[in-house]
Amino acid sequence: MKQSLHPIFAAAKAAAKATPIWFVHKSSAAAVTGRLDAAGRAFLDASGFEPSPGRCALVPAKDGRLAAVLFGIEPPDATAKNLFLPGTLANLLPDGSYRFANAPHDARLAALAIALGAYSFTRYRKAKARALSLVPPDDVDAVELSAIIDGVTLARDLINTPSNDLGPAELEAAARKVARAHGAKLRVTAGRALERQFPLVHAVGMGSQRTPRLIDFTWGKANHPKVTLVGKGVCFDTGGLDIKPESSMLNMKKDMGGAATALALAHMIMARRLPVRLRVVIPAVENSISGISFRPRDIFTSRKGISVEIGNTDAEGRLILADALALADEEKPELMIDFATLTGAARVALGPDIPPFFTDDDRLAAGLMIAATAENDPLWRLPLWKPYEAMLDSKVADTNNVGSGGMAGAITAALFLKKFVENAKAWAHFDVFAWTQSNKPGRPEGGECHAARAIYALLCERYG
Repeated sequence: MKQSLHPIFAAAKAAAKATPIWFVHKSSAAAVTGRLDAAGRAFLDASGFEPSPGRCALVPAKDGRLAAVLFGIEPPDATAKNLFLPGTLANLLPDGSYRFANAPHDARLAALAIALGAYSFTRYRKAKARALSLVPPDDVDAVELSAIIDGVTLARDLINTPSNDLGPAELEAAARKVARAHGAKLRVTAGRALERQFPLVHAVGMGSQRTPRLIDFTWGKANHPKVTLVGKGVCFDTGGLDIKPESSMLNMKKDMGGAATALALAHMIMARRLPVRLRVVIPAVENSISGISFRPRDIFTSRKGISVEIGNTDAEGRLILADALALADEEKPELMIDFATLTGAARVALGPDIPPFFTDDDRLAAGLMIAATAENDPLWRLPLWKPYEAMLDSKVADTNNVGSGGMAGAITAALFLKKFVENAKAWAHFDVFAWTQSNKPGRPEGGECHAARAIYALLCERYG
């Protein structure tokens, strides 16, 4: 697939006519305003502009057109810098073409933030098309940045789509579209074959009229390092017979956010043509209530042969991931990563913006933390605390799907998943929220693609 520039990026030859954006702070403001003409300086004085972080001034020219934009950022010696702060400009700038006249703290992330901040989900309502463009800063690979933007946009669009238009079949169609665009080979297991091969996936999905399935595609040369992504694809989660309260069920269209994240990252990897043999596995179900829904205290034997007692039908995500991880683990990948909107405990621990991840591989964890900081895609490691595994004990099966006692829910969920991984050289589990609760720079309210950019950066460092 030939990767093209995202529409927000203007050709470099447009730089001469593009409006300059000056990034200023208290120490640099005087030097920048000194470049403006007398009318521009008078306008700034009259408007009371101060170069504090996030403040913006649109400076007019004598003919009434826009002459320059000043945008406040933190000073270079600030202990904390929001590298996505320039993303605010996406909603402050009028339509037109712009360029960076000087460098913000990180020109690449500033350009990315503006592009991501311009995102809008318009499938169900008319919206005026923006004519906002940015000349890519020097030394920024706009083609690669476009692939990242397209991946994040894909994830956001899928997560924002309501479940009446995004069930397991539609999630399969989205995966097929991604696979087809890059020449990947895809297969789907459903019906009796799903029940035989992936009993936990079938159990969770059997209460819905929408057929559950397991989506599996591969890309790349067979002799390249095997990198496998697994994404939770619960297209809506009622909680099953352990039904969720109204407030908890309201936003469950996003419970397939793990699958969306896996597809976004897969697109980035394939667009970059990283020398890996990529595999993406997505169990796609709807956790519904009916006369044939799975029940508390039911026992199912997983693909791996581990029998699982159902302590709670609302802990369905780890069940479908268990079978998917067991499948992916069978071919002994060098690196296996799973994404899931799995536990409320993760949000209690770290809030909505920081996904926890779990791994026993210290080298992988260190690399992820470095990449997360560099990409402004925050992550935090939580422990796979083995003594808590006893919380998953069952008196009638090999394991329960939920921990006893109501504590350490994110850790016990990760420990449950770990039971189904033994051959992968390295494995990491990401408990993502997949949602931004209120507008932030570069992150509009709604569906969000957490963790994918950091992992992509790590993979580029390892294999690029």
